[in-house]
Amino acid sequence: MTDLKGGHGATIGAQLRRLSERIDRDVGRVYAHLGITFEQRWFGVLNQIVQNGPMTVGDLAAALRITHVSVSQSLRSLEAAGYVRALPDPHDARRRRQSLTAEGEALVARLTPLWLAMNREAEAINREADDVAARLDRLGQALDRSSFYDRLVAVVEVTDKSQA
Repeated sequence: MTDLKGGHGATIGAQLRRLSERIDRDVGRVYAHLGITFEQRWFGVLNQIVQNGPMTVGDLAAALRITHVSVSQSLRSLEAAGYVRALPDPHDARRRRQSLTAEGEALVARLTPLWLAMNREAEAINREADDVAARLDRLGQALDRSSFYDRLVAVVEVTDKSQA
């Protein structure tokens, strides 16, 4: 695929998507090679529940910085696979907390050595790429200060006003 010419600005999103898809595809191949049924999109939700215990959809969305819809989709497929279940919140009957099932705990125990190996390899790639993770953190911080949307709207409004 050829991106727009004229600098990195137009290609950052495309590059990040391609790299993410490439990594996810390779990780998926490893799961398949080991005969493990696991969707990469489950990892964040599952990891948060492992680290924090039962959590609400809102807590998961906030921790992962993704939408409630994305969390709910992952939870539905995790529930269908038998790895999580919703339990009533002991402090608020209107809320439900997502918890690992016995099957989910067994899956986590089986996958933990693989996840640790993935983390080691990701750290090695990061070192090889001159600490790209730190630069991605800075990119995220820049977007926290001013979203891409806000930046573009400001430029488009200035351009529109100057052409009027």
